Amino acid sequence: MLPLVAIIGRPNVGKSTLFNRLVGKRIALVDDQPGVTRDRREGDAELLGLKFRIVDTAGFEEDDPQSLPGRMRAQTEQAVRGAAVALFMVDARAGITPLDEHIARWLRAGNTPVVLLANKAEGAAADPGLMEAFSLGFDEPVAFSAEHGLGLADLFAAIRPYVERDEDEDGATGGDEDEEADDNAPLQLAIVGRPNAGKSTLINKMLGEDRLITGPEAGITRDSIAVDWSWTDREGRVRPVRLIDTAGMRKRAKVQDKLEKLSVSDALRAVDYAEVVVLLLDATKGLEAQDLKIADKVLSEGRALIIALNKWDVAENGSSLYQGVRKALDDGLAQVRGVTLLTISGATGKGIDDLIAAAFDARRIWSTRVPTSGLNRWFDSALEANPPPAPGGKRIKLRYITQARIRPPTFVLFGTRLDELPESYRRYLVNGIRRELGFQGVPIRLNLRSAHNPYDRSKS
Repeated sequence: MLPLVAIIGRPNVGKSTLFNRLVGKRIALVDDQPGVTRDRREGDAELLGLKFRIVDTAGFEEDDPQSLPGRMRAQTEQAVRGAAVALFMVDARAGITPLDEHIARWLRAGNTPVVLLANKAEGAAADPGLMEAFSLGFDEPVAFSAEHGLGLADLFAAIRPYVERDEDEDGATGGDEDEEADDNAPLQLAIVGRPNAGKSTLINKMLGEDRLITGPEAGITRDSIAVDWSWTDREGRVRPVRLIDTAGMRKRAKVQDKLEKLSVSDALRAVDYAEVVVLLLDATKGLEAQDLKIADKVLSEGRALIIALNKWDVAENGSSLYQGVRKALDDGLAQVRGVTLLTISGATGKGIDDLIAAAFDARRIWSTRVPTSGLNRWFDSALEANPPPAPGGKRIKLRYITQARIRPPTFVLFGTRLDELPESYRRYLVNGIRRELGFQGVPIRLNLRSAHNPYDRSKS
């Protein structure tokens, strides 16, 4: 485990900008308005060869513990308590505020070492704020610019003693570990859905702690937050999982706010990096058109998909509701018939083990490669049972099929006059692959490639 470094400070001092710089990519959402970050986000960081785990936290605000800002502050406090060192960031241009002083008092009362970071310190306008920072009672502030990358060497020198000491105590060697086999690698599992479907509540129940902020307010989650977890299956094996919580996705026409657009884009990017995606439905509201659009997006990206009816403990007319959703899915997602549909409760934990087991099973199917001999035995029988049509009296010749790749399963069909192959026959082949070769519930791609005649000079 890499040492943990937590960034803390009041809203809008540049914490997420620093986080993005240290992890080397734009992961955390950044905007001019304060309070963009809500849940704490972690990432692997490197600074001049020094490797550690960095945590971006919500702006520290004084509010009722039951309010949204109060619940955000509780997440920040938890991150700081578990860190090897806290980077306390202030805005050198704005000077020291009463909230900065309040945070400083809280940090001084704790046991976590603190490095004071005066951000936005480029130019002479920041000099008065740098002098003011000495009043907070920590060592000399590090003059820094997260946006421009100034002061990286000074930051390295300030955090190195704490990070290297933590490595020694944990017995870390700093060497690269052997890569795990795919089956043992962490399952990349993204949870998506409309706002207030219960995504964060479900992940908190899995983890057994209030890791993500939840509440009655819709749209609390903004960033896509990845959390590492270990799940024990029915055979007693410990299976690593990386859970990815995402922002709720509303209809595009309703998304007007710039920040919400960024959040939705971040959620879609999380889908791109996932292996299996759980689309969470609110059982008290049933299936809506927006759910089918989200599912279609997941499948078009080639990800394995599971549908979970959440809040099942409070749903009414469960049997008819389940059958109605099942039929609507089969009609609305004709390209992947038989997608897994489960009932769960993020509040009580019902069905979580079945959900994770189904996710590992979906990844196994999504990663399956069929031997060429077995594939073509199926192919020959499929052609015999239903030969391809002969438009204009000229028969389309299908010669053989091969699996080009996995994740998602992708097949290449070779033959002649394939540009005239009807879509209905293509669906016949895809459905046969899914049904006969065990690819239920995952997207399948079938590419057509006409055989090239080396003596045909017209195509040279």
